[in-house]
Amino acid sequence: MASNLTAQQLAQQAAQQKEMARKLEEYIEKIHYSDRYSDDEYEYRHVILPKQLLKMVPKEYFNPDESGVLRLLTEQEWRGIGITQSLGWEHYEVHAPEPHVLLFRRAINFVPPPQPRMKDARRK
Repeated sequence: MASNLTAQQLAQQAAQQKEMARKLEEYIEKIHYSDRYSDDEYEYRHVILPKQLLKMVPKEYFNPDESGVLRLLTEQEWRGIGITQSLGWEHYEVHAPEPHVLLFRRAINFVPPPQPRMKDARRK
């Protein structure tokens, strides 16, 4: 199908994709990470997405039963939309009135798994 596009159409598509990537990067830079707070079992934080970024989130990330409300996302999914946090965080709750606010938690005693040393990694 791409072969049916004119050079002008291809240039327009490339320009649109470049602009979309620029906007996405701009929105990702505006993600707000709360301070951590805790109880006896978990530490918590909330992440506030810019509303413009929420509009760019893939439709399959939304709850089919509640229009405009995200479902619980896997780590790969939330990292894929630009959220960056240390290991161990779990997206555990959504708050329908504020769908751009994601609630995260991790065990208070979470210890990240050891990373292989470079020397060990090269042997494999």
